[in-house]
This record gives sequence, structure tokens and C-alpha cells, in this order.
Amino acid sequence: MATTIKDIAKQANVSIATVSRVINQLGGYSQEVEENVLKIAKELNYHKNENAISLVKNVSNIIGIIMPTVDSFYYSNIVNGIEDAAKKHGYSVILMHAGVEGENFKSCLNLMAERRVDGIVAFSIFVEQEGVDLVKSLNIPIVLLSTKAVEDSIPYIKVDDYSAAFEATDYLVRNGHQRIGFAGVSPIDPIAGIPRINGYRDALKQNGIPIEEKMIYFGDYTFTSGKKAMEYYIQNDISLTAIFCVSDETALGVISECNKQNIIVPEDLSVIGYDNSKISSMVTPTITTISQPFYEMGNLGCESLILSILKKKEILSEIVPFTLVERNSVKKLL
Repeated sequence: MATTIKDIAKQANVSIATVSRVINQLGGYSQEVEENVLKIAKELNYHKNENAISLVKNVSNIIGIIMPTVDSFYYSNIVNGIEDAAKKHGYSVILMHAGVEGENFKSCLNLMAERRVDGIVAFSIFVEQEGVDLVKSLNIPIVLLSTKAVEDSIPYIKVDDYSAAFEATDYLVRNGHQRIGFAGVSPIDPIAGIPRINGYRDALKQNGIPIEEKMIYFGDYTFTSGKKAMEYYIQNDISLTAIFCVSDETALGVISECNKQNIIVPEDLSVIGYDNSKISSMVTPTITTISQPFYEMGNLGCESLILSILKKKEILSEIVPFTLVERNSVKKLL
């Protein structure tokens, strides 16, 4: 039978209330009493019933993480940042997958509520109005990373995807490229599709370069999509000197197909990626890319969430800086 505070109180010759105050570090007792109670608790192998405590205090000390899938190069950096911030404050985390397109987001929210999490960090999932309404009805603090909701009432932390895409395209132009393809995602995708295609288009416009719709390929963020994009350009005899890819995985797919077709990167075709995932610096050639501070976003998002839970700080949306990492996949034509 498990040891109770009543057993400790009896052996320590103090009241049950005193033992409770010592165990929960509430003060109001002498150092001598504290040392004696803790010594006896250890001897009797006493363990606090954390579940009972959480029920009484209406807290679980658990942060929920909702993410699309696990098969992406950069997700681990975000999760590591979240876990480190949670651990710092004595929280544990549970993780749920909402599907490739976030189709199970609302189900995940309801499951998180059942698990009585204190707060939620969700990333790379666009939150539609139904999701926003459910978040509000559940009354669980939440912060979004690398994405936004349909309305700004849900706080978020992300880079400015429009500016990053503009910078990537403008970088290619500054290096002498004018026939620049875009291997992106759906133009109605609010997370990265709309801002990145707009950044690409506006950079070309500002530099006086005509936009050719045939040079734009819409797929997704995957390696396979990059291969298909390159196949499309080759099969349709579309002449390019550079391609801006919506992710590093897509860039890898482009380079893979180039290798298959004896197209040398960057001598014959320059490629720029997006995300600065670990693999981008491990392949040949190493990939020039837009770097998002994923670990920092995860850490900052969880830190802000926990401070909000503790009523110390309101969660404010924040645009974090990106950087362009120059490597070996872009050839200077000037």
C-alpha cells in the first residue's frame, strides 16, 4: 500500500497539514521540521500524486504540440525548441499529428482538451474559421508557428514569407539571372503559396523582367514535387538559368532530376531553396537557401505560451528575421 502524508505525519509527530505544507513548499514551518518530514518521506518512499494535484489545481503541466506530419527535414528543430522551453519551466509535452494538410486539426484540439493540456503550440497548419472558433470555445491558450490563422486573434510567430521570397528571387537577379523558374505550392495556399509566389512575381516586376506563367510550376513541398517540376521544364522545352524552390526538399528533387538528365548545378542551372534544413549543407552542391530560425521560433513560441499560462505576459504575434545563406548552388552570370 502506498505511503500517505498521514503515515509521514504520524511518524514525524506533526499534523497532516504541516506535512502537506512541507511537501508542497508552502512555508510556515521550521527548518528542523522540514528536514525531519522530508527525511521520513524519503525513508517511506513517498511520492506525490501528481494527477490528484493537477486535478485540484486545474493544471497538468503539459504543453500540446500539433504538427502536420513527421516526414519533414525541419520539424525536428521546431520541436526541439519547444521541448527545451517546456523543460525549463517544468512542463512535459505531448505531440499529435494533424495530417499532411492539417485535416485533423480540430480532432487534435479536442483530444488535447481531453488530455487537459495547459496550452498548445501548433505549426505549419493554416487554421480556418472553424478551427479558430473551436480554439476560442475550448479556452486553451495557443500559439501558431510558421503559419497564421484566418483571423489575427490567434497569436503567431513566423518569418515574412513574402519578403523572403522577394529576397531569394532578387538575389538571383543580382547574380545575373533573368530566366528564373518558380517551383512552388498551390497559389491559394495561404501559408506559403500566396506570399511566396507574390514575392517571386514582385521581385521580377521590380527588376523589369517579364513574368512568364509557363515558368511557374505548382506542386508541393516535397522531393518528388521538385523532380516533377524539373521534368515539366524539360518536357516543355522551357529554357531557364535558375529556379527558386519553395523548400529545400523541392530543391533536392530538382537537383536529383538534373543529375539524371546530365544537367550540372550550378554550371547549367542555378537552384535556390527555402528553410535551410540540415540536408541543404550536406549534399553536392550545397544549397543556397532562405534560413528560417526554426529552433528559435519553437523556443520563443513555447516560452511565450507558458508565460501567458502563468499570467505573466500576453502572447504577442511576432515576425522573426530570415537570412539568405549563400552556398554553392547559384552561379554568378554577371
